[in-house]
Order: sequence, then C-alpha cells, then structure tokens
Amino acid sequence: MGRLKKILIPSLGLVLAFWFYSARDTFKPEMLRGKRVIVTGASTGIGEQMAYHLARMGSHVLLTARTEARLQNVVERCLELGAASARYISGSMASPSLPEEVLREAENTWGGLDMLILNHIGQSSFTFFSGDVGHVRTLMETNFVSYVALATAALPLLKESEGSIVVVSSIAGKIAGPFTAPYSATKFALDGFFSSLRQELIIDKVNVSITLCILGYINTESAVRAVSHVIPQTPAPKEECALEIIRAGALRRRELHYPSPAVGSMLLLRSLAPELLDSLLLSSYRLENVRRT
Repeated sequence: MGRLKKILIPSLGLVLAFWFYSARDTFKPEMLRGKRVIVTGASTGIGEQMAYHLARMGSHVLLTARTEARLQNVVERCLELGAASARYISGSMASPSLPEEVLREAENTWGGLDMLILNHIGQSSFTFFSGDVGHVRTLMETNFVSYVALATAALPLLKESEGSIVVVSSIAGKIAGPFTAPYSATKFALDGFFSSLRQELIIDKVNVSITLCILGYINTESAVRAVSHVIPQTPAPKEECALEIIRAGALRRRELHYPSPAVGSMLLLRSLAPELLDSLLLSSYRLENVRRT
C-alpha cells in the first residue's frame, strides 16, 4: 500500500498540473474563421459533425470520404451553416493517388492549408482475431499508411502556415483489449509515428503542431453497430466529441482524451495497475455475445 501511495500521489499531481495549465487555454470559435481545413472521413459520424462545427465557425472546408452522395449532402449543409467555402473529393484513402489529389486541390483552390484533420477508418469487426493477415494489411493501409501519406503531402503547406495536424485515434491505440487486434494495431502505429514525428518537428524548430485524439466509445452509427451488443456502457455524443477535437487542434494540444474522465482513468490505471485494468475491461464486456469468426 505504501508503494502504491508513492506512485499514485506524484501521478495525480502530474494529472492535476496538466489539467490546471490546460484549463487556462481559451478557445474561441473565431480562431477558425477563414482557416483552410481538410477533414477526412467526413461523410458520417464524427467527421460529419466536425465539418458542421467548422462551417458554423466560418472555415473553408475540403471534405473527403468514400461515399460521394453523402459528401454532397454534407457540403450543402456546410454552406447553409456559413462555411467560407465547402468542397469535397470522394474516394478510398487506401488509393495511393488520393492524398496527392486532395492536397493539390487545397493548394490550387486556397493557396495553402491551416489544419489537416485525419479521421477516416476502414471496416473492422469487433470479434476474435480470425487469422486473416490480409485484412490486417488492408486495414493498416487505410488506418495508418494513408494517414502518413496525407500528413507527408501536407507538411510543406502546413510549414508555410505554421498549421496543425490532428490525428483521430482511439483508446485502443493506448490500451490493448480483446476483439480489436487488427484495429488496435493500426491505432498503436498512429501513436508511435505521429508522436515521433512531433519530436522531430520540435528538434527542427518547425512550428507545426500534432494533436493525437484518444477517443473512447462514441455514439457514431458504425461504433454502436459494431460493439453495442458487447459493451453495455452509454456512448458519448459525437457532436460534442467533434467540437472537442477541433478545440484541441486549434489550441495545439499534444493529446485529447475524450470522454475525459473515462479515458483518463483508464490510462492512469494502465500505468499503475495493468492487471487490474485487464480484469475490469473483461468484466465490463458481455462476453457471451462475442462470436468467433
């Protein structure tokens, strides 16, 4: 118990200090007015809601996703909400040519870029790992390699504007749990790559911020459909989540944890008592509803 106190008290002190200094940052919607922002995975869910928030703030938005019809509807709604401009490019982010096409559109239309929000994901089941290595490769291409490709293509423009990269990730990229092996691998990869890249930008004195967004269970259609039969907890609202992501990017924060109490508690418990965290995670699932593939 004494050893636990020695670990717990300094850790809580660090958490409180981080909260105190973060709380002093002031976000104002005007910070995004006129900013040039790319949002990937913007046809539904969190990406769609981010597009609407940015539109209300008066940003220029360039949206990408696979489904053109949905993107058209989102762009129309963005213009109604007050976006400075709204455009889209449809296609799969697994395509090697799409990142260059998206950045070329931003440069030709706006002459630059202020913020890149990477949010798209590939399809993955919440179930036992089936041994399908091909699926892992495909998912890694969409969830990780395309993020690297887009960020790499965007860096010259972001260096000019001293802009921001916002990477939408997951608690599954910090804490490994069951039934998400391929998905979790891609999210751990994002953490490793972009955390390392952040340090290199600091060393080179490049004023481009990287914000890694660690999200819990959010009430997007795809997430609820995938895990509601196994996870009984109430998901957090995607509208609020989308706003918090934009806020964190605008304030150039290192990481966002949302929903904050749940994700923050899990990360703290992982560092102090990982075996206890494993037990709590397993006990929170409806394991009888999980099928082997």
